[in-house]
This record gives sequence, C-alpha cells and structure tokens, in this order.
Amino acid sequence: MKGAIFYSGQYGSTAQYADWISEATGLPVFNIKHASVAPSEFDFLVLGSSVIIYKLTIRKWVAKHLPALLNRPVLLYTVSGAAPGPKLDGWVHDSLPASLVSHAEPFAFQGRLDMDSLGWWTRTVLNIGAMMNKDPEGRKDELHGFDYMDKSAIDPLVARISELTATPRDSI
Repeated sequence: MKGAIFYSGQYGSTAQYADWISEATGLPVFNIKHASVAPSEFDFLVLGSSVIIYKLTIRKWVAKHLPALLNRPVLLYTVSGAAPGPKLDGWVHDSLPASLVSHAEPFAFQGRLDMDSLGWWTRTVLNIGAMMNKDPEGRKDELHGFDYMDKSAIDPLVARISELTATPRDSI
C-alpha cells in the first residue's frame, strides 16, 4: 500500500518527527500548510500534529478532509510536552471528531518547547497554566521549556507503517 505523512506543527518538533519517520520508511512528507496533494491519493495516512494550548493544530484540516480520512487506515501521532495518558487523550478527544479518534491508531511523542521561540500570547497562557498546574514538573516545563525529543520513540510507528506497506491494496 502507498502511504504519506501529513503534519501540522508550529515550532519544529512535529516536522522533525515527520522527517525521521520519512527517513525510516521512505514515505513522502507534506506540511498541511503547503500540501499540493490530497489525502485521497494514498492508501493509508500518517497524520502528525503538535498540541498547542491543549488543542491539536491539525484539527481544522482534519475536519475538511474527514471523509477521505475515514476511508483508509490512519496513524495519528501527537507531539506535546505531555506523556501518553489521560491528559493527552482528553486533548485529542476535545480536538478531533469522535469518528476519527475511534478510527485512527494513536502514537504519542514528546516534543520540545523553546520559550524564546514563543509569541507573547502563548508565553502568557503557559505562565497562567503553570500557576494552576499542581504537578511541579509540569509547572517547571511550562515556565522554562523542555526538550523531550526522542528519535527512538518513532520505532512502534515505523513498525506499523512497515506492516501497512507490506499489505496488498485490495486487502484493506
């Protein structure tokens, strides 16, 4: 089967993961802001999204392309400061249609937050969030930034892509 990576990111972590996945699998990569191809041209899709202020940045693109997404396998990776778990799951459920959330196979990667690259509004929201955050480690991350990028985190996703690319088109 023929697949592609479509991603939405804001500060570079999601793009870095997309590039690493592409290097490991040979799949083409498309930033949704500049994509000149439709997701319907592929047998399966890898969707990557940053999580900014508790929302997936790919949510509007998903809404626009939802029928095409639901007609093929979708692997969804998210990039955020949060570890996999209920908090991140809630953000995904709040950002995407329930039909896609139940259809897509999820993969969660941790990213990078460089405070110097953020705009005033995002820094302000993070500072407010840090004041309300009961988790001391989360509070520190929201105030000072972090770098949790991990290339090896893509290994389970790459393995799943290998399974899909080995699957004949007529068996999906």
